[in-house]
Amino acid sequence: MRLSRMDNEVIERLIFTGMSKNLAKTLVFLSKRDETTSVQIEKATGLRQPEVSLAMQELRRRRWVTKRDIKKEGKGRPVHAYRISKSFSRIITTIRNQEDKKIEKIVKNMNELHSLTK
Repeated sequence: MRLSRMDNEVIERLIFTGMSKNLAKTLVFLSKRDETTSVQIEKATGLRQPEVSLAMQELRRRRWVTKRDIKKEGKGRPVHAYRISKSFSRIITTIRNQEDKKIEKIVKNMNELHSLTK
């Protein structure tokens, strides 16, 4: 599965909020899947393994994604499966609320600046 034109538009909008490109790509791809692995994310987004790992760490830190270990036969590193832990619309609402707070701070700062320079 590759990212669509609409997915790329969503990614661009997320980047405009200050989200990193790698985080935005990973989040949008995850929103399209029930569960996926790092390798699938890499292939679909064109990101490298370290970039996906960093994005996953941040998404897990925000509690937007959960990780499940997949048992593997034999030796080697375990495979992890990831899934969105909240609906994508809820995540977008969280981002919108954060952006609204930024706007409020900017407006307050500009009003205070204006009153100081009268």
